[in-house]
Parts: sequence; structure tokens; C-alpha cells
Amino acid sequence: MSAPRVLVLRALGLGDLLTAVPALRALRRAYPGHRLVLAASEALRPAVIATGTVDELLPTTAPLREVPTHIPWTGPPPALAVDLHGCGPESAAPLRALRPGTLFAYADASGPAWAEDEHERARWCRLLTWHGIPADASDFRIPPPTTPSPAPGAVILHPGADAAARRWPPDRFATVGAALHQAGHQVVVTGSGTETALTRQVAQDAGLPDDAVLADIPFPTLTALVASARAVVVGDTGIAHLATALGTPSVVLFGPVSPALWGPPQLPHHRTLWHPDNPSLPHPGNPHATTPDPFLLRITPPEVLTALDTATLSNSAPHPH
Repeated sequence: MSAPRVLVLRALGLGDLLTAVPALRALRRAYPGHRLVLAASEALRPAVIATGTVDELLPTTAPLREVPTHIPWTGPPPALAVDLHGCGPESAAPLRALRPGTLFAYADASGPAWAEDEHERARWCRLLTWHGIPADASDFRIPPPTTPSPAPGAVILHPGADAAARRWPPDRFATVGAALHQAGHQVVVTGSGTETALTRQVAQDAGLPDDAVLADIPFPTLTALVASARAVVVGDTGIAHLATALGTPSVVLFGPVSPALWGPPQLPHHRTLWHPDNPSLPHPGNPHATTPDPFLLRITPPEVLTALDTATLSNSAPHPH
């Protein structure tokens, strides 16, 4: 007889997956005799494997960041379905359609109230805790990879992001890269397959060698690169969360969404830069805008270089793992 299954919906991006690790780990502990299935994008399979939190990936997608209308579930209904995707009836509906034994969701009458100003890691842990499952938002680390790094000890610049609103200008990344290169640090520039031109532009303008561009590398290689890096400079995107998960020093450039919602933990080796008019507003700008957020543009290259120093960049040895 096959083991009962727990189904979790989190069909979003890399950062979304990594912020859900504490909740996924709590479910694993709470249901040791169950098979934990994650409904998420097939593109995330290497990252899902790297977290070591689930037994199976059920490929589930929707355009952009919309909610999947259908989950290709087969066999008996899940013993438990958990909505880690959203707060409304849209994300709970495809789970309800599977007739699970129990449903955990903010949209369900048995669930807690949604809080707009809550950090993403804490949000999903609170949902589980409400239902009697202890969950620790600080349990976000993932195991270091066994793949060798292509550039151990390098400083990583990651200029890309899904939305233009979260992309710090490439000329500013290049200014930071040039200063680091001239100071004797190895610098590499990373990006997705669609960001190859961007990474090359930053590397060229920074005066970096051709092999400094590491765009569209396999996820295990990227994980190894980040794990062994001296530090990562990045906007509010998935690589920032990967640095957090691996304990790598980072400087994360925020705008338009507050680091109180998506930032790394408040630890000395993680630095966030954020200059809104009103820091109490979690979303003072449009995260889907087609131009860089005005608050993001307030961050300067000298400020980033100073933040790198305070994130232990000046250490002569690579960050230990």
C-alpha cells in the first residue's frame, strides 16, 4: 500500500521556493510517514532537489506569476493540501478541487488572517503554526553543493531581475565591478540565458576578462559558485535568496518592495540597501514597473562598496562553508 501524500502548491520562482523552505521542512517533520509532493514549475527541479525538502515535484505552471487553474494530480486525494502560493480563493480552488482530507490555506475559513506587512518566510510558518505544526522561519539554510565552483572566492555581481523595477542600472554594477577588479578581487557576472547581453555589457564596462561572464550556467554550478563566493551583489531576486540559503555574504539592493518582506535575515554578513520616502510602507512602488524603481536608483556604487566591506568582503579568505 502506497504512503499517503501531502500536496503543497508553490508554483512560483526560485526566491519563492527558497523562502518556503522553512515551511516545507516543518511539513516534512510533521508528516514523516507521508510522501511530500510540491506542485511547482519543472524549471525549478534542480533547485527543489537542492533544498532536500520534498519527495516529488509535480510540474505545474501558469503564465507569469498567475495561479495554476489545474494541478495534474492522479490517484487518491491528498491527505493534506497546503496553499503556499497565495492568499485568495484562486490559489485554494485547484487544491479544493482535488478533495483533500484537510486543507491549509489563508483563504480557508479555518485559516489565520493574512497580514500584508509580514516577511515571506514567516508568513507560511505562521499558517502551519496556526494549524498546530511548529515551524521556524529561521530554518532556511540548504545543504552546500558537492559540485565544484568555477570561481571560488569570487565576488558575484548579478544585475538581472524578472522585473525592470528591481534592476539596478548596469552602469552602476559596472562601476562596482571595476572598483573591485582594480582592488585585486576576482569578479564574475551572472545572469539567466535571456540576460547574456546584460552580463557581457556589465563585464565589458567594468574591464573584466571574458571568462568573468557566467551566464546561463546549470543550477548546480550556480549553487556551487554562490556557496564558495566571497560575496554576492544582487537586486531583490532569486540569487539573493540563494545567498541567504547558503550563508554567503550578500549586499541586496531593494526597491520598490521593502526588505522587511523579502530581505535576508538580519545577520552581519547580509546587508540591505533601501531608501524609500516612508520605510513603514511595505510596497511604496510598483514591483512590476517597466523602469527601475526611483528608490532603487537612490542607491549609489560607493554605498554598495561600503556595504560590501561591512559584509566581511575585506577578509582575505573566501567565506567558509
